[in-house]
Amino acid sequence: MLHSDWLIPQWPAPRAVRALCTTRSSGQSVGPYASLNLGDHVGDQALAVESNREHLQQVLAARPVFLSQVHGTAVIELRRDTLDASVADACYTEEHGLACTIMMADCLPILLTDLDGSFVAAAHAGWRGLAGQAGRGVIESLLESMFEQLAREKTGANQFDPAAILVWLGPCIGATAFVVGPEVKAAFVDQHSAAEDCFQPWSRDKWQADLVGLARLRLQALGVSQIYGNDATQSWCTASNPSKFFSHRRDRISGRMAACIWLD
Repeated sequence: MLHSDWLIPQWPAPRAVRALCTTRSSGQSVGPYASLNLGDHVGDQALAVESNREHLQQVLAARPVFLSQVHGTAVIELRRDTLDASVADACYTEEHGLACTIMMADCLPILLTDLDGSFVAAAHAGWRGLAGQAGRGVIESLLESMFEQLAREKTGANQFDPAAILVWLGPCIGATAFVVGPEVKAAFVDQHSAAEDCFQPWSRDKWQADLVGLARLRLQALGVSQIYGNDATQSWCTASNPSKFFSHRRDRISGRMAACIWLD
């Protein structure tokens, strides 16, 4: 059963595209993992995590594929034989019944589809993955890999139309809670000068970083303009809403939520 405080994207996705984002409600875990912890790598009881994942799969009526996320830019295409714990921070699929699934507890989950519902995709965007190397982070890697693969499989599918892409940004740590050092600021500003506006001074050598704003800049630079979800207000901040969201930065010992998108 879908819990009342889980998030359902409000966006103009085709009917066949389904998406949701869990909160910490409606699971079997206890203590700092209470209650719907979906991460099997954070110290929670294995049986509780297994039960929580089974509950999610029942709600989705699709198989959530749980990645081993490493704050990188690797991308995989999900197929029927794709195993859980495959190492990647982004994924996509054209197959029905497989849910692109991103776990998070402060990092930004990004869900994508197009106006035709021809694919679904998801990315895990912490600052390292979002920044990437030489201006090519997880968003750029996902769109490039996805459309290269589609071009190989379908004649004429190599025409990337950013105007047809729909994006939903899920909850993440907000700018007032996300204090970073000069290396984080440099990773973005050195590649995109407009990123300067996403950093506000906090102390002599620290800044408050707007992760959502940085993701929007990267998407807009690729020509993607239909962006929904997280508007950087306090209600979306994982660190500021302890009863609703897990937050690793706030609690250190923390469970993981999941953002899922699939073709029904």
